[in-house]
Amino acid sequence: METVSDYFGCMVFDDRVMKAKLSAKVYQSLKKTIDEGAELNLSVANAVAVAMKDWAIENGATHFTHWFQPLTGITAEKHDSFITPSPDGRVLMEFSGKELIKGEPDASSFPSGGLRATFEARGYTAWDPTSYAFIKGKTLCIPTAFCSYTGDALDKKTPLLRSMEALNKQALRVLKLFGKEDVKCVRTSVGPEQEYFLITKEMYEKRKDLIFTGRTLFGAMPPKGQEMDDHYFGVIKPRVAAYMEDLNKELWKLGILAKTEHNEVAPAQHELAPIYATTNIATDHNQLTMEIMQKVAQKHGLVCLLHEKPFAGVNGSGKHNNWSISTDTGINLMSPGDTPYENVQFLLFLTAVIKAVDDYQDLLRIAVATAGNDHRLGANEAPPAIISIFLGDELNGVLEAIVNDTPYAGAEKTTMVLGVDVLPKFTKDTTDRNRTSPFAFTGNKFEFRSLGSSNSISCANIMLNSAVAESLKIFADELEGKDEAAIHELIKRELKAHQRIIFNGDGYDASWVTEATEKRGLLNYKTTPDCMPHLMDEKNVKMLTGHKVFTETEIRSRVDIMLENYSKTVLIEANTMVDMAKKEILPAVEAYAAEVAKTAGLKKAIDASLALSYERKAIAKLSVLTDMIDMKAEDLEKVIGKVKAVGEVIEESYEIRDALIPAMTALRAVCDEAETITAEKYWPFPTYGDLLFGVR
Repeated sequence: METVSDYFGCMVFDDRVMKAKLSAKVYQSLKKTIDEGAELNLSVANAVAVAMKDWAIENGATHFTHWFQPLTGITAEKHDSFITPSPDGRVLMEFSGKELIKGEPDASSFPSGGLRATFEARGYTAWDPTSYAFIKGKTLCIPTAFCSYTGDALDKKTPLLRSMEALNKQALRVLKLFGKEDVKCVRTSVGPEQEYFLITKEMYEKRKDLIFTGRTLFGAMPPKGQEMDDHYFGVIKPRVAAYMEDLNKELWKLGILAKTEHNEVAPAQHELAPIYATTNIATDHNQLTMEIMQKVAQKHGLVCLLHEKPFAGVNGSGKHNNWSISTDTGINLMSPGDTPYENVQFLLFLTAVIKAVDDYQDLLRIAVATAGNDHRLGANEAPPAIISIFLGDELNGVLEAIVNDTPYAGAEKTTMVLGVDVLPKFTKDTTDRNRTSPFAFTGNKFEFRSLGSSNSISCANIMLNSAVAESLKIFADELEGKDEAAIHELIKRELKAHQRIIFNGDGYDASWVTEATEKRGLLNYKTTPDCMPHLMDEKNVKMLTGHKVFTETEIRSRVDIMLENYSKTVLIEANTMVDMAKKEILPAVEAYAAEVAKTAGLKKAIDASLALSYERKAIAKLSVLTDMIDMKAEDLEKVIGKVKAVGEVIEESYEIRDALIPAMTALRAVCDEAETITAEKYWPFPTYGDLLFGVR
């Protein structure tokens, strides 16, 4: 019987394959490039290309592609076959080092935010040797960076790699303060938990809103939603279990460390969590995971919804970015150890993170801003839009002792006694978890909980890495050449300066908004248009360009691209609403009203003395609702026209926020009310009850 260990990573050109396929000299040279960033020799690239091609063909591949992550937020690929013509009329299977290192896709049709004119088509993909190549279907996929003819980054991978290098550089400086000369590299690692919904393909295909936008634009709540909390961690339905089994197998073949699976809070909602990987690889893996989730769902007659809020009134889906920093010698710099009060190295790195989150809370909010995530942040299943840090009782006690110059007694180790002799006794953790915090310390890592389920995790980690690199740079600049007393003084000073960002309470409590904004001065950017323009604030541009994560023109392009994406997304939703309201909902309600009127006429003909109170009330209400639906749809069309006439991207986003979304909400309200009184057989598409409870 085949076991997971038999096929895990079988579709990946990983270290095991490289050791077997490459000469010792080539392997060592490539490892030096991967581990230490050494320059890649063309002769090495040629040898790797031949070995990679032979391995791929052995595993059924006929084509190769430079697999990259443009600013669309999804992945892109252009397939080329391995075949090269032979003089005798046959073909040879060839793949050169030049083809491995560089590709040339058309760059004109990808978002560039003004970095490239449409007629300037040339772009380049460059092999990222730090992320293993893999086979998908019959295609060898080579992870690459993507840039324009002028060298500007047109993707999410390039700035991520730059941010990792920036943090590595500054972390090494700080570690030398502690005599850690043996550390050659510091890397961030991430484990992104992925939430998603599963619905039946049959129902999905009957809803234009799901097809065009990925979320329901209409829908009244069913009699039962998530009130009973009976779905969370509940027994997984056989059809879903079969899907998860196939999904795991496909992910494991690609070396993706899928570890945990369970039902989430909302009906039809689930979660998958992997084991941690280096941030660059984790980002590639998460993009693959989302793609494979959707492909496997199709095979099971299901559709996987990755939108942040596919259903109003029930929990949306997030992506929890579990982030930590480790050395190549195996030290987790976010691990406090048994005596965190005495662990000065940990306290200095912790202080750097606290300072980074406080100084660049706007960048962290910007990194998770999308039209979809605007529906989720601040709702009762998600962290608030206000960024804050949860540390827990033990660390909070340590930091308070440092700030106040008071003794630290240490956290008490408590044994959990459950009152039943047969149950094991175990030591309770010294701190609880806080699911309402956007940025929570969870033992040896931070969990950034604000990401939306469809987000690429690259954006959040670019900003997080860069901000922490800046803190570490400031610390190293001050401390190099100083003694340990200077380190203690810096920790104390910086912790005092950034107390406002630490909040261990209930982030859902309405009083927190007042305290955060009015007393602490924290930012509260509720929507994408509120926060995105602040990417160009002077302090942000200075920091990001200073660490060479972005150029100023690249930063400006991101503002335009993200706001343009926001505007297009909401406009597609608005146009879809008008289309559904006029072509599906109005005719359905009119048809039901006509049936009620016909029934009233028949009853009257049978007995003229009948009161017909039900029919009169129903017809009157349906008549009012049809008029309201028509009026609200026309109102929405007018606002769409106004938005399209604005022209300038920032102002357009403000018009969408202030006028278009309220008009969409108004149309939805009357349509959802109509659904509650229209006979089920007349309603033109599956309801929330059908969708949320349809997978059996």
